[in-house]
Amino acid sequence: MTTNPILQMSGICKAFGATRALVDMKLTVRPGEIHALMGENGAGKSTLMKVLSGVYAPDRGEILLDGKPVSLRDPGASRAAGINLIYQELAIAPNISVAANVFMGSELRTRLGLIDHAGMRRRTDAVLSQLGAGFRATDRAGRLSIAEQQQVEIARALVHRSRIVIMDEPTAALSERETEHLFAVVRRLRDEGLAIIYISHRMAEVYALADRVTVLRDGGFVGELTPAEVNPNRIVQMMVGRSLSDFYQHERMAPEEAARRQPMLEARDVGGGKVRPSSFQVRLGEVLGFAGLVGAGRTELARLLFGADPKTSGEIRLDGQVIATPDPRAAMRHGIAYVPEDRKGQGLFLQMAVGANATINVAGRHTRLGMLRSGALRATAVDAIRRLNVKVAHPEVQVGKLSGGNQQKVLLARWLEINPKVLILDEPTRGVDILAKSEIYQFIRRMAGQGVAVIVISSELPEVIGICDRVLVMREGTITGELDGAAITQENIMRLATDTDHPAPHGAAVPFAASHDAATASSPSSAPHHHG
Repeated sequence: MTTNPILQMSGICKAFGATRALVDMKLTVRPGEIHALMGENGAGKSTLMKVLSGVYAPDRGEILLDGKPVSLRDPGASRAAGINLIYQELAIAPNISVAANVFMGSELRTRLGLIDHAGMRRRTDAVLSQLGAGFRATDRAGRLSIAEQQQVEIARALVHRSRIVIMDEPTAALSERETEHLFAVVRRLRDEGLAIIYISHRMAEVYALADRVTVLRDGGFVGELTPAEVNPNRIVQMMVGRSLSDFYQHERMAPEEAARRQPMLEARDVGGGKVRPSSFQVRLGEVLGFAGLVGAGRTELARLLFGADPKTSGEIRLDGQVIATPDPRAAMRHGIAYVPEDRKGQGLFLQMAVGANATINVAGRHTRLGMLRSGALRATAVDAIRRLNVKVAHPEVQVGKLSGGNQQKVLLARWLEINPKVLILDEPTRGVDILAKSEIYQFIRRMAGQGVAVIVISSELPEVIGICDRVLVMREGTITGELDGAAITQENIMRLATDTDHPAPHGAAVPFAASHDAATASSPSSAPHHHG
């Protein structure tokens, strides 16, 4: 690897009014490396990259390219210097061709001044071939998958002869297979000498890709790590100033104490679809975990309990009484709440306001003579936002504009409004940052402390082990075992999940839906409607 840096940023400061977004920040990037940038939401990652890409002018500081000072006064100057930022929200015009997207705003011209469509197609196809893309320059961009549209953005950067490519959470909307393909492309670009700045909060991606890691906190530089120095506990401590173990502080309910508590929800031979007749109970104030491999049937069982899918056998008892849950509305009336794993596709109304999303389950309570009482509804929304510590300026902000962690807290706030007796959480921390995870864990403990029976479905073993009082393991639609107390270990969970008498070595990689890495939300989900 070349030792001379292609980029040096030092003493970078940026304030927005009284808010200091960057404080004496520094970053050094070399050609032919993938440099990961990590930090919590609000740590300054995006602001620093917008300074580098010319969107923001720094208040102070110096930027050197190849050792020479540069002034990146606008995005055009940044692109001319060979720097391109690929945003998480892709800037693709769907109704024009791939080539037109790649050259948008910088179209090639013939000698007569006309747009050189043939030349743009040739150059675009050459770059797409370099990327190993499975589509052509003439294809309409709107017909491509998200992963393919991302390749269009990368092609745009390569056509402009980028030397530094910034990728902001590039796998957020990709499947596992698409993510693997993206990784191959990123490594190929690295090997061709490009410098890749890779923004991610997913530790598994950092392990897989990064040659070096820079960690930010509160707008400042905390440290730089090599792959040999990267470990979950160290990065988490650098990002948030606390040890990883602090996030899982939970005094587990003793088995004898659990046995004394009355069951809040009982499933007796409940089955349907791929779920074979299953029986279990979750007690008053207990956090019951469900673990298993992808496709084990955990999500499907949760949907049967909530009435989202029809059950073909068994009965459900709530507080000792048999209840019918033919649909989610009936389940809600009984006090059963369900937070799905796909919050964007199945949980939130992304185009609606935060307040409307938080109160939609209880809007009927705030009517008079058939008319909504907007003042009372807004007050309810403000209170829900406060209780879940949703970081938003006001309830009218569109929920789709929030971070993943804040979107998840809005969804939790919505179900809190129905005062649930049973709260089912399917992958509650998928795609959220470390601080949001900590707040969600506190919320779970608070709900259990108030007597709510909480069911947590999770593919992160440290999460299951750290926050649950008792764990049920599923395999192929069947509950294969129950663990409590000191028996809740990674080895025992894997043994029950994989039908083997040979436990996985401690710390070994496991084939769960998400990385077992304790420090991140998860690996990329398999599909928008992935069931586990």
